[in-house]
Amino acid sequence: MKIVRYQDVPAAKWGVIEEGDVREMDGDPYGHFQLTSKIKKMEEVRLLAPSLPSKIVAIGLNYRDHAEEVKLEIPKEPVFFIKPSTSVIGPGEAIVFPKMSRRVDYEGELAIVIKKTVKSVPEEKAGDYILGYTCLNDVTARDLQPLNGQWTLSKGFDTFAPIGPWIVTDIDPSQLEISTFLNGEGRQHSNTKNLIFGCKSLVSYVSRVMTLLPGDVIATGTSSGVGKMAVGDRVDVVIEGIGTLSNTIVAEK
Repeated sequence: MKIVRYQDVPAAKWGVIEEGDVREMDGDPYGHFQLTSKIKKMEEVRLLAPSLPSKIVAIGLNYRDHAEEVKLEIPKEPVFFIKPSTSVIGPGEAIVFPKMSRRVDYEGELAIVIKKTVKSVPEEKAGDYILGYTCLNDVTARDLQPLNGQWTLSKGFDTFAPIGPWIVTDIDPSQLEISTFLNGEGRQHSNTKNLIFGCKSLVSYVSRVMTLLPGDVIATGTSSGVGKMAVGDRVDVVIEGIGTLSNTIVAEK
């Protein structure tokens, strides 16, 4: 199932993709819902971020090749940081290049969307708390990253967490091709089989630290090939079995 949030004036609604159309959902995917008979053509709606997380828990250095690329040791346990809810935008929305930064990078990632409240779940039961998976771009002001010894400054700007285009509930995340394109040119390519810590392991580990709420997102990390973006660029994160998340870059006013 492909779950979407979409703008159908004047309200934002939940729905599912069926044969290229959007069928409206009565309820929401975190609780009881049923599908209605109301159907819209895709071109009649505007897709929104498919989740409204209270927090994004982003995993750093979770691909061996990326850790080697930035010359850091392979972590023995997950390294993570928080991106605020205000950083979330949806497919087609603009990433704002902040005036504080001179270099803003793309980081294409697979994202886990949490289905229901979870705290301290063992790995073997973590799948029960996963709604599905989507694409995420962990946008980073690279020149600001070393300034204060942690990563929130460089990764927490508004618009720095594009998510979408939808949540896919019925795929195996353990072996998916994942790529990032800048203006149509391939810049990143890997496979989720290269993750150091897998999806269920991450849900279990993070939930030992903090309670995860319905709609919360865990970004599983990026592969090698991260690079800079400029105003006017388009960046596409493409994940096998999910789809393409596309955003453009604009200057901060």
